[in-house]
Amino acid sequence: MRTAYRSVGVVMSKRSFLSALSLGSGALFSLPAMAETAGSDRRSWQPDGLGYRARIGLLTPNDDAVPESEFWTMAPEGVSVHVGRVLLVDTRTFSDPPHPDDATELLAALPMQAIVFAFTTTSYVLGPDGEQALKARLEKRSNGIPVLLTGAAAVAAFRALGVRRIALIHPPWFADDEQELGVAYFRNQGFEVVYANQMRLRGFSVAKPTDPLRKFTEVYPAELYSFARTEVPATAEAVFFGGDGFRAIGMIAALEQELGRPVLTGNQVVFWNALRQTGVRAPVNGYGRVFTTLSSDGT
Repeated sequence: MRTAYRSVGVVMSKRSFLSALSLGSGALFSLPAMAETAGSDRRSWQPDGLGYRARIGLLTPNDDAVPESEFWTMAPEGVSVHVGRVLLVDTRTFSDPPHPDDATELLAALPMQAIVFAFTTTSYVLGPDGEQALKARLEKRSNGIPVLLTGAAAVAAFRALGVRRIALIHPPWFADDEQELGVAYFRNQGFEVVYANQMRLRGFSVAKPTDPLRKFTEVYPAELYSFARTEVPATAEAVFFGGDGFRAIGMIAALEQELGRPVLTGNQVVFWNALRQTGVRAPVNGYGRVFTTLSSDGT
């Protein structure tokens, strides 16, 4: 039975009610109006996750919880994150239709301002031109909502920070050829890669983790910090931890202080780019220098 909403003699179906809340013409509410309302009485209520500043969509592999948890952790008040799962059959073909396309269309049914495709390997495999082709293909299913990719976001972040010489650190599960594709990706964009390596952990095994409570994708902040502080050469102007399944944001502030240089990660840069795309200038503290560029970014 279709649910009806009654108020002062007005009968409205659930579909009509939700449509009225959307950002289309003739809407009862818009995000700016909601932001004004939320801000006027915010002391009266506890935070409830309302995306009154922006709603950001996230496409992530069906077996990966890292991107969404890191997005929610970094999100300033008024920014909400909405996740669509994409079936992961093989890392090299993850972006092939139909799974990302179908997930994009379903996610785009929500009113939002950007959709993030969170899979660094796809950027490396496709290269800059292939990334743009994927972006264009998915935006045909997104009702015009911009689709953002990790590789392009990293490039934009390096340029916003004025960085040219970079170090790349990839997760233990990256194959050698995937790392080589990453090096080629950034070199093709005009960067000098002065260091590249997969993170090596004693006793770490993708097939058989030594810690029974630890998924193979989980690496602890202390391990990342210790590895990077000894491996990143002085010639690198910044370091990028590639891989959206690489939980890395927890050590950004400590490592930036130790190295005295910007530290970027896959989820951090693409979330930064999503805020940039949506015009959100709310501060994001403790997760890297790159977020300080939002206040002066005119894009």
